[in-house]
Amino acid sequence: MVSALGEQQAHGGPATHDVTNQAPPLTPYDASDDPALLEGLRREGAGWAEEDLRRLGRQAGSAQAQEWADLANRHEPELRTHDRYGNRVDEVEFHPGWHHLMRTAIAEGLAASPWADDRPGAHVARTAGGLVWGHTEAGHGCPTSMTYAAVPALRRQPELAKVYEPLLTSREYEPGLRVPTDKRGLLAGMGMTEKQGGSDVRTNTTTATPTSEPGVYTLRGHKWFTSAPMCDVFLVLAQAPGGLSCFLVPRVLPDGTRNTFRIQRLKDKLGNRSNASCEPEFDGTVAWLVGPEGQGVKTIIEMVNCTRLDCVMMSAALMRKSLVEAGHHARHRSAFGARLVDQPLMRNVLADLALESEAATTLTLRLAGAADRSVRGDARETAFRRIATAVGKYWVTKRGPAFTAEALECLGGNGYVEDSGMPRHYREAPLLSIWEGSGNVNALDVLRALTREPSTAEALFGELALAQGADARLDAAVTRLRNQLSGASQTTARRLVELMALTLQACLLVRYAPPAVADAFCATRLAGDWGYAFGTLPEGADLDAIVGRALPGGN
Repeated sequence: MVSALGEQQAHGGPATHDVTNQAPPLTPYDASDDPALLEGLRREGAGWAEEDLRRLGRQAGSAQAQEWADLANRHEPELRTHDRYGNRVDEVEFHPGWHHLMRTAIAEGLAASPWADDRPGAHVARTAGGLVWGHTEAGHGCPTSMTYAAVPALRRQPELAKVYEPLLTSREYEPGLRVPTDKRGLLAGMGMTEKQGGSDVRTNTTTATPTSEPGVYTLRGHKWFTSAPMCDVFLVLAQAPGGLSCFLVPRVLPDGTRNTFRIQRLKDKLGNRSNASCEPEFDGTVAWLVGPEGQGVKTIIEMVNCTRLDCVMMSAALMRKSLVEAGHHARHRSAFGARLVDQPLMRNVLADLALESEAATTLTLRLAGAADRSVRGDARETAFRRIATAVGKYWVTKRGPAFTAEALECLGGNGYVEDSGMPRHYREAPLLSIWEGSGNVNALDVLRALTREPSTAEALFGELALAQGADARLDAAVTRLRNQLSGASQTTARRLVELMALTLQACLLVRYAPPAVADAFCATRLAGDWGYAFGTLPEGADLDAIVGRALPGGN
């Protein structure tokens, strides 16, 4: 008879602690192993970046990069307002994991480097890189996104762009507050919203007073939500004598002294916790005018287009990461005599999530392609980008929270604990719908574009016409969309934008995705053969083909 002690020794510990029927670690895996991503990269003109993207995908899925992400979120930024002698320093300290993530993102061109790259597809390559590197964590995507978006706004003031653009487009990450021109690379943040107005920036009360030096002002006021206070320079909106205007605010002035940027507190946020967001106070803060006085909103419009694209990108990345996690668990977990992935109901859920993820990824890359061609002077793509980015921002980010909740549920109780990483994804998802204008703001922006810029509707329907005749359900949806345009109002704006998004996604899938994917998407999202939750695809949907395409390594 085997003694109790012998049994423990045979198993390496108490028999009750044997671990069976649990999924092994996902890492290492290739975050770029996604047909929709790679096909979109080539289709939108950035196939030259595929080798680098695959290398980045392997790094994103490495145990080391995933550990950086975990540590950056477990050890949150800490505000240090004063040094040991009582001097005001207003610095934010980060875990080394954050700096590793930032250094990689900057070096891989995920910040502003596309603005210094003349190759067609440079902006597409950056977006694809974000879809892959987003498998780590989302917080550090905030400063890289704002740095990317700051360049076109700064170009409204050529003399400032001449000084700062080469540093903003650098691939060198150099943290720490020093004279900006003494550094090898810079990061840009933004301070737009205030507590009394939020998205209604025209109600801002921060004042800008001209000095005796042309183009130089001093600011006084309080911002409500300014992310990434450790950045080197900030674009800020303030009321000048000529109206709401845009300004460049450096943290350190050219003479080496600290500019007045008093951080009152860091926000205690639902998610995005690796990234610091703060309330800064300006009091005699030195700032340089960007663009004409009174044209602050017009100056930052291009910036908003860039950051909204990044919201879509990060939502799509979050969906893809959550799907990969859910699929991995389902492949290795068994219940009721079979692997979860082989159970018809779980397969339906995974296939439904896969449809949503592929539609989001495909739309993201189409928007990136439009942005790239718009930068290069394509007027039609500029009009398409104007409306489609707002449509994509509304819909894809809106789908994120429901998607991540369903993916988390695929892991059951295992997904509800912090160690799984799924709670972090779930907390992150709502931010992307809120940042750069909530759903209502983007829906209203679509109405504004339709009213003031008729070329945007023409460009959207021109895109939809490329799939005309390929699927009767899509044709019927386009007809419904045309009919809804005539009665568009604030009350119906969300329904209108939702239909725009679904028809646009369906159009892209009908043209580019395998028939099984396009057919199931049109049947459910357009023709209504669907329930109210994920996992309600119709009986005839080709679940094997959809899941096999979506999960790394096939079925």
